[in-house]
Amino acid sequence: MPLSASLARGVAPAAPGTLHARTVTGELSAPPRPGLTVRFGRGDKPDVDLGVGVDDLRVSRRHGELTYRQGLWWLRNTGQQLVRLPRGRMMHLSTEAIPLATGYTPLFVKGSGYREHLVELYVAGHDDQGPVSRRRAETVRPETWALDDDERLLLVVLGQRYLLYEEEPRPLTYATAAKQLSYLRPEDKWTERRIEHRIEVVRHRLHRTGFRYPLLHDKSQGRPGDNSLLHNLIKGLVESTTLVPPDLDLMEDDATWPDSAL
Repeated sequence: MPLSASLARGVAPAAPGTLHARTVTGELSAPPRPGLTVRFGRGDKPDVDLGVGVDDLRVSRRHGELTYRQGLWWLRNTGQQLVRLPRGRMMHLSTEAIPLATGYTPLFVKGSGYREHLVELYVAGHDDQGPVSRRRAETVRPETWALDDDERLLLVVLGQRYLLYEEEPRPLTYATAAKQLSYLRPEDKWTERRIEHRIEVVRHRLHRTGFRYPLLHDKSQGRPGDNSLLHNLIKGLVESTTLVPPDLDLMEDDATWPDSAL
């Protein structure tokens, strides 16, 4: 039977709780039967039900398992290498089992070098209608956030490396941004203190809108430098297309900036 393109596209209608699993070497479906366990790894049947990383010795022969109990599928890492879930969550051999949410969940088994082996999981819900063609439907626009002109310019300067799609970008420091802004808009009198205040205002405003990433300090942990929160802010704005590469035109004079401003 040919493999489907991806479980991310949906699955055929099935009883709620049905587990669908897929790797590059095979796929399966399992009913929501209490006590049923589905195992995946480098090994072969009967040790595992689904092969993953079959040519990679860093992948354990039985690397993970899913067990149906209490009305949910519970995922556990039984291998020596980490398993990575969405949003950067990692599972170790010692990590407690976690329940899968209804719908699509990709997980990645760490392999040799930089290799990661994909295991696609999909738990059927009550409202699943199977794969549906939506070629003629209106595109759902990404959620964006309103910024005034000063905020946009400031965030473009601080986040220019993100808009250039550099590898592992980080924000400019407030000191460097102040130098660039002073050259670009000397009449606005940008200072580090003013930049910090404006960024704090934006972070608090967007936090109240349900922004995707944390934007406020955890006061119980003290007050750290807010570089990580600034990273979250710029990353979320770029991913949402609130900030886009053409915004770099706001810095059109940067080619003539002195080295001291870079």
